[in-house]
Parts: sequence; structure tokens; C-alpha cells
Amino acid sequence: MTDLELVTTWIDGYVKAWNSNRAADITTLFTEDATYHPAPFGNPWHGQAEIAREWLLHGDAPGETTFTWQPVAIEDGLAVVRGITVYPGRTFSNLWLIRLTADGRCREFTEWWMEHPVETPARRS
Repeated sequence: MTDLELVTTWIDGYVKAWNSNRAADITTLFTEDATYHPAPFGNPWHGQAEIAREWLLHGDAPGETTFTWQPVAIEDGLAVVRGITVYPGRTFSNLWLIRLTADGRCREFTEWWMEHPVETPARRS
């Protein structure tokens, strides 16, 4: 399997877990000692159990979002991914750093996200 195939498979699993909110779908994505950074400078979540617990505490309603992505760089077990997450009435740009093991599980995940400005209709004079 190529690195891109490995990353694609992992992201497919992430989106599945995102839409299912099942702890088993979440924990299978990560190594037992994985670290998940929900923001680059905040407190990370450590290990499968904490990652699943925090994910579910902060989770979205299943089917609430659409997510599209493209690779920026993939090298030596590190993938940099640019994504777009669309919620009803809100859109976010994402940048993910994903460190995968040879078996395709994530050992470190960091996400940056930024909400797009809300477009307002132009004023008429």
C-alpha cells in the first residue's frame, strides 16, 4: 500500500468515526499511546480511551458535516492534509498533521482549524 493509500484509508476511517460517534470506530484509528491535539497549543488527549472520551464529549451530530480533503505532503509516516468541513451555515478550513505507524494507525494527530467568515448580502443603496 502506498503512503497516499494508507492516509486515504485512515481518513476514510476518521470520517466514518466522525459520522458514527462509536467509541470502537474512534479507538481503532489510534495506537494505544497516541496523542491527539485538538488545537495546536492546547492540552492534548492521550491514549485511545481518552481520545474516544474527549471526541465523544466534543463530537458533532452524525451526518451533520461534509468533509473534503487533499494531501499537502506525505513523507516518512507524516501526512499534512488540507481539508474543508461544512456544517449547516458554517464552513471551516482545516490543516491536519497525521503521524501514522506502518499498520496504518495514528500515533500523533494535530489539527488547526479556522472558521470562514459568514457571507452577508451586499447592502443596496
